Amino acid sequence: MTKSLNNLTPEEQYVIQQKGTERPFLGEYTDCFDGGLYICKQCDNPLYRSEHKFPSHCGWPSFDDEIVGSVRRETDADGRRVEILCANCDGHLGHVFTGEGYTDKNIRHCVNSISMRFISSD
Repeated sequence: MTKSLNNLTPEEQYVIQQKGTERPFLGEYTDCFDGGLYICKQCDNPLYRSEHKFPSHCGWPSFDDEIVGSVRRETDADGRRVEILCANCDGHLGHVFTGEGYTDKNIRHCVNSISMRFISSD
């Protein structure tokens, strides 16, 4: 069952609800490597732990794992990429890529910073 949804700014709505993309290298969490938890901006569903995050230098936050059951995958309309969405509210997070060799898990969740909120472990 979907939780109540948070109010979003027009820019957040564009990315999360209309499947947009924020500009690369400008997101709040692109270079954040503090300890904590990343949650869905729209519904507060826990998505990623800081230990899943790694520096990919692609312009968006990158994770090589997710919290079990928190993220679902769907093939894009063009059939070329795999979209990742919040499993609770279907908010657009970004895309997932495999076979790039960034980490031993060989997977990269390329996530829009604007789709998440960070909760520090401090």
